[in-house]
Amino acid sequence: MRQTRASLIPLGLAFVAAFISLVPLWYLVTQSLSQGIQPFLDEVFQERTLTLIIRSTVLVAAVTLMSAIIGTFTAWVITLSGVRGRLILTIVFSLPLAIPSYLSAFAWISWKPEISGFIGSFIVLTFACYPYVMLPVSAAMSRLDPVHEDIARTMGRSSFQIFGEVVLPQLRRSITSGSLLVALYAFSDFGAVAAMRHEVFTWVIYGAYRAGFNPTRAASLSIVLILAALALTYAESISRGRDDSAKKATTARRRRRNTSWPLALLTSVGTLAIVIPGVVIPVANIASWLGRSSTRSIDWGSVWSATGQSFLNGSVTAIVTLLLAIPVAWSAVRLTGRLANIPERLTYITHALPGIVVAISVVYVGIRVARPWYQEFPLLIFGQVIIFLPVMVASLRAAFEKTPVSLEEVAHSLGVGKISTLLRVALPIAMPGILAGSALSMLAAVKELPVTLLLRPTGMDTLSTKIWDFSTISDYASVGPYAIAMLILAALPTALLGTLSVMKDASS
Repeated sequence: MRQTRASLIPLGLAFVAAFISLVPLWYLVTQSLSQGIQPFLDEVFQERTLTLIIRSTVLVAAVTLMSAIIGTFTAWVITLSGVRGRLILTIVFSLPLAIPSYLSAFAWISWKPEISGFIGSFIVLTFACYPYVMLPVSAAMSRLDPVHEDIARTMGRSSFQIFGEVVLPQLRRSITSGSLLVALYAFSDFGAVAAMRHEVFTWVIYGAYRAGFNPTRAASLSIVLILAALALTYAESISRGRDDSAKKATTARRRRRNTSWPLALLTSVGTLAIVIPGVVIPVANIASWLGRSSTRSIDWGSVWSATGQSFLNGSVTAIVTLLLAIPVAWSAVRLTGRLANIPERLTYITHALPGIVVAISVVYVGIRVARPWYQEFPLLIFGQVIIFLPVMVASLRAAFEKTPVSLEEVAHSLGVGKISTLLRVALPIAMPGILAGSALSMLAAVKELPVTLLLRPTGMDTLSTKIWDFSTISDYASVGPYAIAMLILAALPTALLGTLSVMKDASS
């Protein structure tokens, strides 16, 4: 009974975290049904809603498929290809995470205005999202035992056949989990599609909220996004199947790294084809803004203040998100029963919502039940945690799944309880994954825009809000210093992610 009670503690905390992530549902259900069920159904089942569903689905499917391909290729380059400078390549491939989608979109538009629409949105979102596939896939590749590949090679299989028949099946779970995050991100993104003028769900929802005359339509469309998130989460849980890798031996024979010149050439060409549009073009255009003339002089004091505030927001958000995500991921991986996986799946539901919807939902809650926190720093952190909790949960789940169960069983046999085992055994072993998830959350919080715009305390500016203020009036010369500061600040957790990825590979 002692172990049963101990299991209920993380499970209970997991449900608390899940219910926090579902706060936007309260507002959406209340608003969408404010005029009755029939107006809600009329709004959902009309032709223009179907058109939005098709446009959004096509964009999300294209971005997800291409991100899966690019993410798997880049993971192969830094893990299995045998090329030199893997740490540098990992950091370079991760750099798109440091560039907000809206900033990248503005950079492309300022260079090629004709690229707007579907093509521009596809390019920006694909190169913003593929690292979400690359990071978990590279971690999985680093743990592959090459003995299976050697056996296939002795049977006459070519390198491409070995990769398709032996390597890829072992990466299915990592690819599908990363692809889920990409799909949810693409569904919820507002900045890129708004800058590219591509009319999908998020842009229409934002327009309805901004106009203020039809909040019911915006809420109803947001409900459709939630249903899409549920469908994606369910499909991902089926496709990835069961994973018993934590119960197997975790030591793999170190592979020999031999790269032939044709393979090295293919790797070089593929790397350039990814780095140039994903990093070089956006950064080069952003840097060019500094050379433009402006009627405003650069206020470096404001730049430093916004940078410090962005760092504070990101750090606090990462810490709070981590504390909430640990019991959710632990329950999904280690506890048994139907209830154990429910909190994890619930956290993914609101991840498909655009930030503007989450922000207005939190405003709604703040006015009604948390009035002292309204337009205060804690409510801003609360809104950001709701958005980034799924990313942290996904990272922690992958880390806990690879923590050997045998070590925990030894601790239990010595009389150590489940909570103590989690704190003293599982968390230290999973620390690289914990640091990676924290870096991702901090990175996302630094770049986040809609929640910060609506929930920030009066007089508080961050890098994202200053970039938005100047970009809306096309004053790119004034945007330049803040954009460069954001890239530098966001590069720190990005470099940490790349370093951790290589460290995990080296230790495997």
